Amino acid sequence: MSTRRVVVALVRHGDYQQPDKVPSAQLPHPLTERGVEQAQALGHQLHDECRGLGLMLDPVLDCSILLRASQTATLAATTLNELEKDLHFSIAEFAELGERSVGAGANLTVDEIAAAVRADPRLPSLPDGWKSHPRYRLPLPGSESLMMAGARVAAHVAGRAHELRTAGGDDVLKVVVGHGGSLRHAAVCLGALDLDDVPGLSMYHCGYVFIEHVADPRGGPGRWKKIGGQWKIRPAAKT
Repeated sequence: MSTRRVVVALVRHGDYQQPDKVPSAQLPHPLTERGVEQAQALGHQLHDECRGLGLMLDPVLDCSILLRASQTATLAATTLNELEKDLHFSIAEFAELGERSVGAGANLTVDEIAAAVRADPRLPSLPDGWKSHPRYRLPLPGSESLMMAGARVAAHVAGRAHELRTAGGDDVLKVVVGHGGSLRHAAVCLGALDLDDVPGLSMYHCGYVFIEHVADPRGGPGRWKKIGGQWKIRPAAKT
């Protein structure tokens, strides 16, 4: 008996109202008008991608509990409901799909975070480039590194894919709407992206990549690989 094919779409939320110089992290702000348009267009894009890949869309779009991700998933689901009259698309929110947490530094600017750390005699100064370092965790209660955030997102993705695979049925695309940093590092944790490549990559608002778990013919654990979509290429740093 053939195994059900499960492809996962890692989707970044749409453009949102992010204050200047504030790490995205746990910000509670909504989508901009442009973000709303991107999320509505996302529904059409996912619908077309499914047809091209010969997949059915899972009717539940998983998303982060943060407002920008929830709105993105909801608007995409609304569009899909207009396109697929015989199906009902809905969303399910999960805390583990959130962006990397900066803990007690939430909603502070990067300068305010640095000042708070300097003001604590117990703490060393922040290293240069701390925001993008994959394994650096702010020395503040409740904070995470990017790899820690990626690990929890990866666990969710792998778990949901396993549930769908063992349930049987038509080959399916599972949509997961989250945040650029934690999604990229989830791809690293799953083995679908090389950590050394991450600094040169980002994700477009409502951009996506498709990943799929490929079995090992020798009976090993298999691996995840990118099969579609695209990362956003960061401009090369000027020297």
